[in-house]
Amino acid sequence: MSQILEIHRRLQERETTCKALTEEYLHAIERENGGLNAYVKLCPAEALAAAKRVDEKIKRGEEIGTLEGVPMTLKDNISTRGIETTCCSKILSGYRPIYDATVWERLKAQNAVLLGKTNMDEFAMGSSCETSCFGGAKNPYDHGHVAGGSSGGVASAVGGRLAAYGLGSDTGGSIRQPASFCGLVGLKPTYGAVSRYGLIAYASSLDQIGPITRDVTDAALVYDAISGHDERDSTSMPVPERTADGLHDSVAELRVGVCEEYFTGVRDEVASAVRGAIETYRALGAEIVPVSLPSLSYALPVYYILACAEASSNLGRYDSIRYGYRTADGYLGTHEMICKTRSEGFGKEVQRRILLGTYVLSAGYYDAYYKKAQNLRGRIIGDFARAFERCDLLLAPTVPMTAFPCGFTAQDAVETYQTDICTVPINIAGLPAVSVPCGFDGAGLPVGMQLIGPAFSERRLLNAAYGFEQATKEAYLIEGAVK
Repeated sequence: MSQILEIHRRLQERETTCKALTEEYLHAIERENGGLNAYVKLCPAEALAAAKRVDEKIKRGEEIGTLEGVPMTLKDNISTRGIETTCCSKILSGYRPIYDATVWERLKAQNAVLLGKTNMDEFAMGSSCETSCFGGAKNPYDHGHVAGGSSGGVASAVGGRLAAYGLGSDTGGSIRQPASFCGLVGLKPTYGAVSRYGLIAYASSLDQIGPITRDVTDAALVYDAISGHDERDSTSMPVPERTADGLHDSVAELRVGVCEEYFTGVRDEVASAVRGAIETYRALGAEIVPVSLPSLSYALPVYYILACAEASSNLGRYDSIRYGYRTADGYLGTHEMICKTRSEGFGKEVQRRILLGTYVLSAGYYDAYYKKAQNLRGRIIGDFARAFERCDLLLAPTVPMTAFPCGFTAQDAVETYQTDICTVPINIAGLPAVSVPCGFDGAGLPVGMQLIGPAFSERRLLNAAYGFEQATKEAYLIEGAVK
């Protein structure tokens, strides 16, 4: 059952108070966060103040909104006025924004209860959450495995029942991959459907904010609350329709495209679970349509060239002069101060991506790398457009593997990059995609599949995910319940 709707019912029927509910979550965080490392900053005063406002409304007999009083969390790259926001990087230690991100502004206006800020890969650069200066978040199914990245802390908190839902950001799979690893639903909306104002940028043409939740209904409710045009973000657009009121079981006559290129390099247990999901859709009355995306093999190098180039530009603002970390005395002049600060303040992965981005933008290499990557981006967008002429949505694995053991990234950085191979094409094309649990591997770790749709097809996409969830939820609840 929807976590959000159940909390809403309990509050509305006065089975509990919002204050008591919030205290339950805060106590659970105190008990469990040491093992999960999901939260890097708690906001008990802000949470209890919001809870008090909700309780006062209920006492006056007023109706409360669906998200009012629901305890939640934000990834640590989403700006919160007066609350430390570090992107889990030493270089932003002590930084307290003077404004709220639009998504938090909208949720705060609905009396959402912010429990705290959650762990992430430093500046959202990583696939395991282990590049965080606070250490990585752990998987609620097995603390010896990662929660995924870069929104690993949100997935760890929601999966570990330390928040009802959370908001993450997805630049190349950073919502969908941790959702897949932790057996959750993760929605990456269409580029422009949700305002990026107040999201600390990694790669501006790829970044998008979205929800991580325990089920599809909750993902739809949160998406409806945060989506829509924002005049402060020139890339944001009005969304055509709401999604939560369009959820129903039927997927009959839906044309589901299956692209074999998406199964290249995917581990057998993951491929088996995803192909089982395809057969579930067939049994539910959907038409399975073979499609081809010939340019898919270029997606990973295109992504890393474009993302790192944009990161090189975006992270140039961290110079220690205006805010954040500054190196200790012992430098001669401003130039040396900035160089020492950036060398000490940025982690190795962030430095690696800045250097790569600066290289591909430099004179003599711009045409050979960046310009070619942009041309190939157009080809990838075209391949998706042609595929959607034949089908309503695509079904593919979310990640080629299940959650890897802690420390795996340090042992094999190249293979870690390759875990993004199924997710980055969607960011390159600016399309919506949702990761939904579809099984477990032999060790009991979750497997996720992703549904991909044309731009602004979130209503159709979430309904297709809901139909699958309703048809399979009993098996997954029995086999995969988090302890």
